[in-house]
This record gives sequence, structure tokens and C-alpha cells, in this order.
Amino acid sequence: MTDDTGTGTDTTDLATEAFLAHRNLLFTVAYEMLGSAADAEDVLQETWLRWVKVDLGQVSDQRAYLVRITTRQALNRLRTMKRRREAYVGQWLPEPLLTAPDVAEDVELAESMSMAMMLVLESLSPTERAVFVLREVFEVDYDEIATAVGKSADAVRQIAHRARRHVDARRPRRTVSPSEIRVALESFRRAIETRDPQDLLDVLAPDVVLVSDGGGVKRAAVRPVVGAEKVARFYLGGSARHDATITCEPTVVNGGPALAVHVNGEFDGVMAVRVEDARITGLYYVRNPEKLTRVTSETPLTLR
Repeated sequence: MTDDTGTGTDTTDLATEAFLAHRNLLFTVAYEMLGSAADAEDVLQETWLRWVKVDLGQVSDQRAYLVRITTRQALNRLRTMKRRREAYVGQWLPEPLLTAPDVAEDVELAESMSMAMMLVLESLSPTERAVFVLREVFEVDYDEIATAVGKSADAVRQIAHRARRHVDARRPRRTVSPSEIRVALESFRRAIETRDPQDLLDVLAPDVVLVSDGGGVKRAAVRPVVGAEKVARFYLGGSARHDATITCEPTVVNGGPALAVHVNGEFDGVMAVRVEDARITGLYYVRNPEKLTRVTSETPLTLR
């Protein structure tokens, strides 16, 4: 039936306008909670389907309402993803996103998006992660978080405190500047390309941890590789055995400097790092092709 008054069309137009105005924020919320761009997009689709059914006349804060819907949908998906990841082949890493310079300039956003931090968030329960992300990253007030996650405000405060303590125990001791990371990455790149074991050992921390994600599609270490000598053997030994020529190009993923890795001229994956005291303490290598669809064009992200 046609709406002669145009009211239905006008309402949908207003809903669309509000949704698009906040879309980048909603995607950022969903991605921070899920670590998967594909799942974040699905959450946004589910959010939209619910949003268009809302009586906008009863909504005093459209941004807060949309974040609430997104949080609920992301929380539901996160619970199912936890089970899905138990069956994942090998190590699981977040889906890397090519990000614009403005993301790197926003220190809070860049830190919260880093591969290292996203892995720390993986160790939280779904509710803890939702509360931590909303409170610590997006500065949502406790009452609004309580509504979004279906808990009392007092319970949310306790969850936030527990999650914050858990994350603080695992996050880097201090924020490292992008320039420091680039220097370490350049040393790593040079050592890998020239196959110089001593140069590689010099840039790796003694207790460095390598996590590689092939998703069962590409070859990757089934378990984390721990220790500088083992990591060096993993890279240099592997390239020598397969007579592979490795080249790396600087890129920016998840708000921080990274490397796009090519093997024999073919794009192979993305390498992100964690740097402390000028040495690499964590290497995160994503090779799974299904997770590399967002590294050629920038994904807009925002905390506002």
C-alpha cells in the first residue's frame, strides 16, 4: 500500500540519515568488541533492521540508542563466535584493517585497536569485553552501559573494575610512539630480507612471542613461537628451506605501523608488532586470506 502522506518515507529517511551519521562509530564499536570486520558489518546490518522499526519520536539521544543496539547485537554475536573460535584451526588473530593517518594520531583509538590490545581483549568474557570497550574506549556512562548489557549499574561498575585490572596486567607498560615502532620494524624488515640472523636477534626481545594465523588455509605455526632464537629460526629457516625471497613494505593497520609481506613477489600477509624498550616483544602475522580483505583500502574509524 502506498503511503500518500509520505510519513513512512520521511521516517525511514530520518532513520537512514541518523544511521549513516553514526555508521563509522557503530562499526568501530562492533569491531572493537569482535575483532572481525566481517562480523562487525553483519552486526551493523542487524542494527539497521532494528533501528528502522524504532519510533524516533521516543528517542532523545539517537547516538546512544544506536550504540545500545549495536552493543546488544555484537554481544550476541560474540558469544557465538567464542564457540566458533574453539574449532578454529591454529592460532586466531583479529582481522587487520588498513587505517587512515588520523587513526594513528588518535592515541586512545590507536592503542585500543592495536593487535596486541585486541588479543588482550580476547581473554575477557563477552560481557567484560563489552563493558570495558564501552567504558574505557568510548567513555559511555555506567547507566547507559547497564541498559546495553542488561545489568545493573552497580554490577557494571564491578565488571568494569575487574576487566580494567585484567587488561592493565597484560597491556604494554607504556605507550610506544609510531616512530619507535617504525624504527624496530625497519630493522626487522632489513634482517628478514637480508637473512641476517644476528641483525634479527638484535631487534627481537629475548622473550618475544610470534603468533601466526593461517586459518587452516595457509601454513602457520599451530602454537605461539616463544623466544628470539626460535622465532629467528622460524623465519630464516622457513625461507631457506623453501628458497623463498621475502620482501616487506611499510603499511598502517589498526592504527599502527606494520608490514605487508610478499613471498616471491606475491602478497602473503600482514605483520603487526608490539614494541617495548626499542625491541619487538610480539609479532602478529595474519596469512589467512579470508582476513586480508580490508588491507588494501582504508576503513574509517572513530570514537565519536
